[in-house]
Amino acid sequence: RLTNSEGAGVSTHTSQFIFANSLGFCNGYAGSRHGISVAVIGEDKGGMQRDYWYTSARNGNDLDAPEMVGRIAGERTVRRLNGRKLDTRTCPVLFEAQLATGLVGNYVAAVSGGSLYRQSSFLLDSLGKTVFAPHINIREMPLLHGGLGSAPFDSEGVACVERDVVKNGVVEGYFLSTYSAKKLGMTPTGNAGGSHNLIVSHGDLDLAGLLREMGTGLFVTELLGHGANMVTGDYSRGAAGFWVENGEIQYPVEEITIAGNLAEMFKGIVAIGKDVERRGSKQVGSILIDRMTLAGN
Repeated sequence: RLTNSEGAGVSTHTSQFIFANSLGFCNGYAGSRHGISVAVIGEDKGGMQRDYWYTSARNGNDLDAPEMVGRIAGERTVRRLNGRKLDTRTCPVLFEAQLATGLVGNYVAAVSGGSLYRQSSFLLDSLGKTVFAPHINIREMPLLHGGLGSAPFDSEGVACVERDVVKNGVVEGYFLSTYSAKKLGMTPTGNAGGSHNLIVSHGDLDLAGLLREMGTGLFVTELLGHGANMVTGDYSRGAAGFWVENGEIQYPVEEITIAGNLAEMFKGIVAIGKDVERRGSKQVGSILIDRMTLAGN
């Protein structure tokens, strides 16, 4: 049922970042990143599907074996064959861990200095306010050993420090450069260039446990397009994945759209799994949201 491949890739990258400014700062640090990836194509009488898998790490010895990467890519492709469409409905939605990182990224974008001082965020003046469900905590750990987002200082030379950015669902800090901090009358947070190793708290449920917790709903494994409006919080993405009933995957689904509002989605997080995605600067497990609109036939 696997008929072709779009190719495999191996990458290795080392760098030495040096930053100096007119205030007398001059420092630097070394970095590395290695990866293996593959994309494969599967076909049957129901049509053709494509999926992929990859591994990425600071240390090449921490990469998954190439055989494992290929096997997972093949399994993900085959299970998507014979996808069905769904009728429009409202239901719980479970985002696979590697997609859940995008929701964390949406949050970071909404509470970053540029969006805030331009008044172009749905989370204006959210510092000290409850934005997430009360069981959600997010900690920034820029000095995490081996972290893919680790750095001792940001792209302006401001030191990065470990801190809580969300605690018990409450916003504890923004992501500010020196310029955006000055515009807002606040202190820089060492985030010129972005966030560093955001670690999102999780519960005791693995993916199978999250499916059982959801009961009946949509398990999303692919998202299409860029449908998040940072001004209003409106969220709409093309999606594919699996329909779940009684905690068990029933069949693959495709050509659907999921929609909601990020403010409601953040507060509607029912659970976060312990299947943590560690291949990037945002470490989070699969996220189960209580309800979203699913547009289909």
